[in-house]
Amino acid sequence: MPDIKRVGVCGSGLMGSGIAQVSAAAGFEVAVFEVDQAALDRGMAGIKKSLDKFVEKKALSEADRDATLKRFKTTTNLDDLKESDLVIEAIVENMPAKKELFKKLDVLLAPHAIICSNTSSLCVIEMAAATKRPQQIAGLHFFNPVPLMKLVEVVKTIVTSQETIDTLFAFAAKLGKKAILAQDTPGFIVNRLLVPYLLYAIRMYESGLASKEDIDEGMKLGCGHPMGPLTLLDFVGLDTTYYIAEIMFDEFKDPLMAPPPLLKRMVLAGHYGKKSGKGFYDYT
Repeated sequence: MPDIKRVGVCGSGLMGSGIAQVSAAAGFEVAVFEVDQAALDRGMAGIKKSLDKFVEKKALSEADRDATLKRFKTTTNLDDLKESDLVIEAIVENMPAKKELFKKLDVLLAPHAIICSNTSSLCVIEMAAATKRPQQIAGLHFFNPVPLMKLVEVVKTIVTSQETIDTLFAFAAKLGKKAILAQDTPGFIVNRLLVPYLLYAIRMYESGLASKEDIDEGMKLGCGHPMGPLTLLDFVGLDTTYYIAEIMFDEFKDPLMAPPPLLKRMVLAGHYGKKSGKGFYDYT
């Protein structure tokens, strides 16, 4: 089983910076690649802020925070990832962009290196097909916020080797995460169950069956969920949910996975949820 010492992360957005943070905190040397310096600076500022919060809450010592920050190398040159034993891609959810990146990484990395995608919905084997090492390609789907969420889905394609899967399970354990094995189908395990539930909550609200507050309170108090479905949609991002739902409906043709008209209209209006200031609730 390959020994992972150096981790490369492509993308320093919300997910990429979170993955980089937990990797460095677990003792791995981490190289973070981003297309421009401004995006890198934003990502690193987010990591520092997150680590400072852990120090404030006495969940991390100042010495450990400083040691974690020293394990980072940031770059706008993909070649700086060439020493990585594992590279995790967390760029935009766009298949041509991901395939292009996987092709470049395949040429750049040592033969033993594993390449993973943090995609939440796209077909991993399609990315693997852009490389000459498809048996060393898998999905490694983290959940937001990465430093707090304990789960990671390890996504096995029809050609991913068992050695790759075992290595990724061991890696997840070193990060303090619980890994579960998913097959390479849209939505994997969690979103395959979660997305139809969220979409049905929108349909209930859209058809006037209940107020948004009552739908959310019902699921919180009746099912013990930490937040209701419409609040959760605002946190996940309505645009993200719409995009995942379209991919899942395209694959399975299941009406439960079809985006409701209200979701489409809210996305067209720019009401993406918390990140835009307005979704089902107002955050301005």
